[in-house]
Amino acid sequence: MNDAWHDLGPVEVLKDPPLREIQVGPMRVALSYANGEFAAIGGVCPHAGGPLGEGTLKDEKISCPWHSFRYDRRTGVCRLGESLEFAVPSYPLKIKDGRLFVSPKPATKGRPMPEYEDELTRPIRREPGPTRVAGISTTVMDARHPRYSTSETLLQAALDHARDELKAETRLIRMNDLRVRHCEGYYSKSSHACLWPCTITRGDENDQMDRIYEAMVHWADVLLVATPIRWGAASSLYYKMVERLNCVQNQITLHNNVLIRNKVASFLIIGGQDNVQLVAGQMMGFFAELGFVFPPFPYIAHSLGWAAENMERNVKYVKKSRMLHEGAKDLVRRAVEMSKVLLESPVCTAAIERAGRKAHAGTPPDQAG
Repeated sequence: MNDAWHDLGPVEVLKDPPLREIQVGPMRVALSYANGEFAAIGGVCPHAGGPLGEGTLKDEKISCPWHSFRYDRRTGVCRLGESLEFAVPSYPLKIKDGRLFVSPKPATKGRPMPEYEDELTRPIRREPGPTRVAGISTTVMDARHPRYSTSETLLQAALDHARDELKAETRLIRMNDLRVRHCEGYYSKSSHACLWPCTITRGDENDQMDRIYEAMVHWADVLLVATPIRWGAASSLYYKMVERLNCVQNQITLHNNVLIRNKVASFLIIGGQDNVQLVAGQMMGFFAELGFVFPPFPYIAHSLGWAAENMERNVKYVKKSRMLHEGAKDLVRRAVEMSKVLLESPVCTAAIERAGRKAHAGTPPDQAG
């Protein structure tokens, strides 16, 4: 591109809206107007490529519409805390004969944002050792006055059996004990706005979804997920968790990067009312899309049925049921045996053929072949 000034149009027209994206040759520029003055900075956020000209303008700052990084509308500088600073370029402007002109030659240069590095971004490699079984309980509890959980009881029975009889390493993760923020729908802003690990995990040191990511992606060979049935569906904590797992599936969509490789998932579904098969179907469908493999008969379940509202009876039944406890033990046995097969003969790879998959980024119809 040459250094000639580019005519952007009449000044009065460009004042409203106060923030817009303009194209100057191959460059995208965020043009703003506030306090009687125009300013222009680079229009592409160095964090993940968000369009700054489509963001919001407030207090002399332009906020990226994807992840809310805030840039000085004159200098293009973004500061995070006291030590981290990066920037997009700023561009000179001039007004002549009632028209606004921009120079493509930057007044100040951009500075890249440092690459994000974290334990979660390390290469996926299974370390040597025995089978590793992670159990995730999604029952909702009052921490001060916890009640008896039928789903967590059977999950614990499965983990105890895996540790004591199958000689596996085990972890129990209670979603109820973690501080996990809700998914904020970055993917709905742009497919490229959903990052791995999740943008919330990257930016909020108090968010503990990293415990789930670490267990699922890096540590566990077998995942056991336990949920009660709430009004015909899995628990609210279960859905809170799986929404935050969208970033795992979206890595396939955006980068053909399969994070879940040669891992087994199984489920324990316990409810006072029926709807077991629908709950199981959702869980199996979702975890299959992440890349998990299932053993034969991948879930156990129990409910008293629609007409049975006697929950005290349900708790007593699960407490005393030798069959349900044996069923939990056999479920984890099947899962561990399946895991051993996968570890000896891997079937999952770091990339897949995506045509026809939900994880296919899409092809224009005239190119579909």
